Amino acid sequence: MSNSAIRVRVRTAGLLTAAAALLVSVASPAEAAPVTLTSGHVDVLDVDYASGALTLDLRDETTGTAVDRAPADVTLNVPVAAKHTNVPSTAPWAFLGTGGTAWILPQSQTSGLLWAGWNTTDVPSGTFKDNKLTFSLTGVTGPAGFSIYTASGGSPTVLFDSGNGLPDTLAVNAGAHTHANWGFDAAGTYKVTFSVSGVLASTGQTVNTGAKTYTFQVTNS
Repeated sequence: MSNSAIRVRVRTAGLLTAAAALLVSVASPAEAAPVTLTSGHVDVLDVDYASGALTLDLRDETTGTAVDRAPADVTLNVPVAAKHTNVPSTAPWAFLGTGGTAWILPQSQTSGLLWAGWNTTDVPSGTFKDNKLTFSLTGVTGPAGFSIYTASGGSPTVLFDSGNGLPDTLAVNAGAHTHANWGFDAAGTYKVTFSVSGVLASTGQTVNTGAKTYTFQVTNS
C-alpha cells in the first residue's frame, strides 16, 4: 500500500471519529447547572399530567419567571432568619422543634425567605378519581425532624411529620395551589423524598410520579 493511501485512510478514520463525537455531543442534553434558592416563591412539589404521564418537579418563580427544575438540581436554603426560639414544647405544638427551637419557612410570603408550596393546577380536572391526588412523604434524612403544617388562630394542622413514622400521605385536589409552613427541628442538611400518585378516572389505573428527593440546607449563622 502506498504512503498516500495510508494517509487518506488515516485521515478518513479521524474524520469519522470526530463526526461520531459530534453526534454524541449533540444527542446528549447538557446537564442543568445546580442552583440554590434563597427567597421568593417556589412550588416545591409541582405536579403535571400530560400525554398519559404524571410528573413531579420543582417550579422556581423566585425571579418572577416560572422555571421548571429537576429537584436534584436545586438546594433550598433555610437561613437563620427562619429560626424561631419560642416554640412551645406542649400540645398541639410538640411535633415541632427541639428544645423550643425550629426553623420555619412560613405559609405567608415573608421577605428574605422562600415562600414554599405545591401546585397541581396543570392537572386537568376530571382526570383522576374524585379529582384527587395522593402526596406521599416517604423518606427524610437529616439532623432532626421535618414537618409541613398549616396554622390558623394559633392552632396547627399537621400535614406531614417525619417524627411519627413514615410514609405520611395527604389527599390533594387537582387544580390546587397551596402554601404551608415547612418546619425543620435543627440546623443541617435535609434530604426529603416525596412521590405523587392518582387513580385515573377513565380506567381505574394508578399512576405514580416515582420518588423525587429535595435538598434543604438549614443554617444557624
